[in-house]
Amino acid sequence: MTACALPREAHAAIALTMTPDERGQAAPDTLGHEEAAAEIARLRAEVDRHNHLYHVKAAPELSDSAYDDLFRRLQALEAAHPSLATPDSPTQRVGADPLESLPNVEHVVPMLSLDSAHDIDAVRRFDERLRKALDDDEVSYVLEPKLDGASLELVYVNGVLERAVTRGNGRVGEGVTENVRTIPSVPLRLGEDTLPAPAFLSVRGEAIMYLGEFENLNQRRIEAGEPPYQNPRNATSGALRQLDSRITATRPLTVLAYDVMEVEGADFATDSEGLAALRAWGLRTPERIRVAESVEEIAEYHRAFDADRESLDYEIDGVVVKLDAWGPRERLGSTSHHPRWAIAYKFEPRKEVTRIDRIFVSVGRTGVLTPVALLRPVEVGGVTVSRASLHNREELERKDLREGDQVRVQRAGDVIPQVVERIAEEGRGRGEAFVMPDECPSCGTEPVEKGPFTVCPNHFACRAQLKGRITHFGSRNALDIEGLGSETAALLVDEGLVNELANIFDLTEDDLVPLEGFAEVSARNLVRAIGERRSVELGRFLVGLGIPEVGVAVAADLAAHFRSVDAIRGAAPEEMEEIHGVGEKMSAAIRNFLDEPRVAEALDRLMAKGIKPTAPPVREAGGDGETDGPESPWAGKRVVLTGALETFSRSELKKILQHLGARVTGSVSARTDLVVAGANPGSKLARARELGVDLVDETELRKRLDASAGGRGGSGDGGDASAADAATR
Repeated sequence: MTACALPREAHAAIALTMTPDERGQAAPDTLGHEEAAAEIARLRAEVDRHNHLYHVKAAPELSDSAYDDLFRRLQALEAAHPSLATPDSPTQRVGADPLESLPNVEHVVPMLSLDSAHDIDAVRRFDERLRKALDDDEVSYVLEPKLDGASLELVYVNGVLERAVTRGNGRVGEGVTENVRTIPSVPLRLGEDTLPAPAFLSVRGEAIMYLGEFENLNQRRIEAGEPPYQNPRNATSGALRQLDSRITATRPLTVLAYDVMEVEGADFATDSEGLAALRAWGLRTPERIRVAESVEEIAEYHRAFDADRESLDYEIDGVVVKLDAWGPRERLGSTSHHPRWAIAYKFEPRKEVTRIDRIFVSVGRTGVLTPVALLRPVEVGGVTVSRASLHNREELERKDLREGDQVRVQRAGDVIPQVVERIAEEGRGRGEAFVMPDECPSCGTEPVEKGPFTVCPNHFACRAQLKGRITHFGSRNALDIEGLGSETAALLVDEGLVNELANIFDLTEDDLVPLEGFAEVSARNLVRAIGERRSVELGRFLVGLGIPEVGVAVAADLAAHFRSVDAIRGAAPEEMEEIHGVGEKMSAAIRNFLDEPRVAEALDRLMAKGIKPTAPPVREAGGDGETDGPESPWAGKRVVLTGALETFSRSELKKILQHLGARVTGSVSARTDLVVAGANPGSKLARARELGVDLVDETELRKRLDASAGGRGGSGDGGDASAADAATR
């Protein structure tokens, strides 16, 4: 493959037929099994090596024709000896038969987003927080470009690619394994020339399209009479989510790996070591990664990338700053949204000038009345922008934005359109100041002011909110009702079939068949899908209600802690605050929502339809199902973790205890059963002593975990795994 080689996707489309052999090689179907196996093994290694040189190292050694000869010979041998074909063969990149849908797949560990900084002062505060929590010699940072593509998890088992999953909501994504197999920069089997492949490896990476290849793709689409893609990110995301992987194989995708999320069979002390291992295993990593010791070095790195931004052949929107040492990372932990040991230092967004033609008010799913500017279309960073949120009443007043004003527009994070400021125009008159309406534009209810926001309190009956709530209720992270998307939700409300959320459970086939877009089969399928969700996981039901501050993670914790809708509805704020990550603000928001009379009535009517939310099962250590024998002695126990732990990471211990049925909470109260204290435990230890709560250190905790495992059927011969070991297997 030469420097002017064909586009990489062309190799995936090489015909399966082999040209007549002119070099005296034996015909594939004349070889015996052992001879074919030996040649296939040699060819695979050779094709993999040349793929790596071309797609990862950018240092090809073969011409296109020579590479194609190797590839065709391998294909022909596998076709003649199908028992020797394996999923990790480079021939499997051509794509498989289309799927009916993409499966939901849970990530090995959550794929969290990053907290962001927009100036060096915010980065400096981040650095100061870490230095207060850690020793100075533990603080050094890995710096890398913040790629603007689509995040992926790649999972390898015994060195072979087992699955690939989109980020999704951070806990669950879409399985896109067959599509990712077609991407040449992703090794189907990890290389082991310099480092043995681990037994298990979960890697986070970013799928991107290089700008040159994106432009070539668009040119081919235009020549074929097809519409061009708007930007590389959208084109990448669409390619990954194709149901037909043969289409993905024609897209110029590259995956850059940048984080080891979980590994078994290899040991790294730092992120730098992990990145070096990824490269040794054949994965491609971002360019210009470096280690920094100070905020000044971070600022210099940021400035250098910002200066080169327009000349790069890929999109970035900032740089990533990650603590290098893994041990301190575990001690710092994460919030439910982002790790505490990393931050994205963003670039100044691209800006353009346009004019506001009109301002109107949009009513969202949660009832917030949002002023929106209709703009004269303007291209910002390659995307045409024609509207932008003005956020809220106070922001609109602060910027003094009016219809007819000339304004400067940017895309926050190069994604969301924002009006940055008004541009004064001498001699030009201005329109009247915009005033928020005194009634909801959708239902006429008098809105209320909550801080800077104007909110319609008619949560479950306001038509605009109801459309959004129905869509959210049936979404993938909630009840997952197939066929209940935004268009169907709007149709049901507009046609008067659904006037409140509970009405969806009254729908019949006769109601739906007359509607546009429905026939007997689709009507029957939707009614059946809704009926099947009368029994639903409690966490999903809570997500579906759209409770303020409650996302997937918090809903799962609420479900595990309270275990019923009634218990949650009756819980005091301080009880909610026992859950790790739930503070005063969040508990107050949940309580206020549930206490609103309209919400309470809507929830009563919903439950009257026979919905039965089910609590997550309490599991025994090492088991795969619900407890069959004696109940776990940890079931229902409220446990608080405090201080730095040595033999466990906090997330690992939380997982073990929850697996045993305990409730790991974030604050100590009279209802707390046990406090596990590590080094430097802080105020929680004092509070536990004050209340007389049972206190243990890690050594005592492990004894209790082992004892509880032995007390539920252990053989007593010393051969059984401990509860801690079993729960983490």
